[in-house]
Amino acid sequence: MSDKTSKFKKQPRRGPMGGGPGGPGGMMVAEKAKDFKGTFKKLISYLGQYKMAIGVVMLFAIASTVFNILGPKILGNAITTVFEGVMNMIAGKGTIDFDYIGQIMIILVILYLISALFGYLQGYVMSSVSMKVTYNLRRDISLKINRLPLKYFDKRNHGEVLSHITNDVDAISQSLNQSLTQIITSVTTIIGILFMMFSISWQMALVALAVLPISMIFIMTVVKKSQKHFSNQQKFLGGVNGHIEEMYGSHIVMKAFNGEEESVKEFDKHNDKLYSSAWKSQFLSGMMMPIMMFIGNLGYVAISILGGYLAVNGKISVGDIQAFIQYMRQFTQPIAQVANISNVLQQTVAAAERVFEFLDEEEEPEDTKTPASVSNIKGDVTFEHVHFGYTEDKTIINDFSATVKNGQKVAIVGPTGAGKSTIIKLLMRFYDIQEGAILIDGVNIKDFTRNDLRSLFGMVLQDTWLYNTSIKENIRYGKLNATDEEVLKAAKAAQVDHFIRTLPDGYDMVLNEEASNVSQGQKQLLTIARAILADPQILILDEATSSVDTRTETLIQKAMTNLMKGRTSFVIAHRLSTIRDADMILVMKDGDIIEQGNHEELLAKGGFYETLYNSQFEEVEAS
Repeated sequence: MSDKTSKFKKQPRRGPMGGGPGGPGGMMVAEKAKDFKGTFKKLISYLGQYKMAIGVVMLFAIASTVFNILGPKILGNAITTVFEGVMNMIAGKGTIDFDYIGQIMIILVILYLISALFGYLQGYVMSSVSMKVTYNLRRDISLKINRLPLKYFDKRNHGEVLSHITNDVDAISQSLNQSLTQIITSVTTIIGILFMMFSISWQMALVALAVLPISMIFIMTVVKKSQKHFSNQQKFLGGVNGHIEEMYGSHIVMKAFNGEEESVKEFDKHNDKLYSSAWKSQFLSGMMMPIMMFIGNLGYVAISILGGYLAVNGKISVGDIQAFIQYMRQFTQPIAQVANISNVLQQTVAAAERVFEFLDEEEEPEDTKTPASVSNIKGDVTFEHVHFGYTEDKTIINDFSATVKNGQKVAIVGPTGAGKSTIIKLLMRFYDIQEGAILIDGVNIKDFTRNDLRSLFGMVLQDTWLYNTSIKENIRYGKLNATDEEVLKAAKAAQVDHFIRTLPDGYDMVLNEEASNVSQGQKQLLTIARAILADPQILILDEATSSVDTRTETLIQKAMTNLMKGRTSFVIAHRLSTIRDADMILVMKDGDIIEQGNHEELLAKGGFYETLYNSQFEEVEAS
């Protein structure tokens, strides 16, 4: 099913992360949480069940980083040995000690293999943890959806709810899988490299560190200037996407009213704004790498000069200079990563906040602990002084009472927006009434569990729902343990068996995602077959014959007649001519029940029903 009103959440833009002396090659606008500390604590608490695995990940990540950091220092010894050997050869005092160099190479290979092994193990464990967290979050959200009252979904579009189970959970998963280990390795790398740099030469280490404040000043300047352009880019990108979705979602209407030129003009407005902000943001972001490289190269020059001076004075070896330059090259990357991770963390906590807010939403009241049985329900329905309003300050059903006997047909009529579906929602406890009671066979519906209560009802709605599986399984959805013979019998009663047999694969034909390979009338017949198979005590029917041809309408009416035999039926009627035989007609206007009685009684009253009925009759005559 598609939700054409869905709003897709725009994700913050992530810039690439650059390495080397240049630092970050791009930027990211992070979405901030309303309560960072509180949500972060909740997230940590949620991860508590995986603390052993996360502890192993941290241990492996640290080990992998430490073994990797040792490499340049040990490689420096090999370079020093080569340098000294060459100098000895020039002086005629000896040769290069290749045996020692060979030993160093073997040690390096072993170190890097161990580092890679620990890296692989921490990646394997962390992937497992992040996927389990993702699985559990999606499961919790799915279970929560089924426990939420209908009023929650009345106030939100489908896209907003779906974004929790897709975008938000994905953001948390990616952050756990990548950012958590990256934080550990980056911090370990920074500490380890600082230790190794100071162990080589404290003077050179101070010079290397002096470059950082200069880099930070330039980074903050560029960030400050480009931040507003990145924000504008996201805003204007949303405008472009919204215009395209709007125009191409109703492309036929736009072309029918010759709106192409106006559409292009409107698009150009949005696109020009996007171009301006995107150009500025990308230009400023692109400046960061060359600026940082320039500053980094100045640092290399200073280190090389100081290192050469120290080497000449015998305070440092040539291999140590090479190792130091390697450490300096590695040092800037984890700093850039930590800066970028802080933004990723903001986005992750913001996503987690939305997920936890959803999971903390107020649920439907719990079912009774001593539920009544539904095994011998006949289908008598009684409304006793029912009062209801979607909000406490506005009651739309005032003191409604009615008695419906088993097998009777009740029609609910009224103009569009009168609130006809409200009665149905109350019957099935999608909403609870404020005062009064609704009884089935003399038992208050609150004394049943919701599942038991809803099992008494069968629904055929105007908006048909079929899913991506075979026709047989779509019908069987009404009774999951039904045999093929029962499915066939239900299809025949719904007047749809002949149509199904004309299809290429018959009952095994798979409907596509939106069931667009069958007509609206055929979909309706399939949903009627599903309701017949369910064999409910009470029926809810939303007549759906307004958009089908006369022949299909006749089939649907016949199928509905078969379905209603011997059952209590509530029919939301759109064509009043189809419910003249109803035992009771409830007339609604502006959310209130203003008249009730059978067809003849209501006509005799000369009230709103008579006006409504005659207006439809006049429309038919005029056509």
